[in-house]
Amino acid sequence: MLAKEYLLSGKKTFENVLATGTFVQAESFGLCFLEREDGLKSKYGFIVSTKVSKEAVQRNRIKRALSEAVRFLTADIVAGYDVVFLAKQKATAISTDNMMNEVRETLKKANLLK
Repeated sequence: MLAKEYLLSGKKTFENVLATGTFVQAESFGLCFLEREDGLKSKYGFIVSTKVSKEAVQRNRIKRALSEAVRFLTADIVAGYDVVFLAKQKATAISTDNMMNEVRETLKKANLLK
């Protein structure tokens, strides 16, 4: 599980990242990132709406898979960004291993990996 110090909190923070951030699309999720003003550790947020799945079990599984992928890659991710992951419908059918590879490739595409 991703430590609390790495999690985004607050509706306004999410809204700010989504309104002014840069988007990168992957097959099963979208990634929106914005440089932090304080330049400290990067923080991450995960959004899985009921449009993706009506079942809470599936939505939570997707959040856990994304969170685990980020936790695994935290040491390699550039500091100083707020990052929001927006799950798509295809995320319900992807395995955790494939999700990890997709997160890695998308972060490379966004130039957020060291």
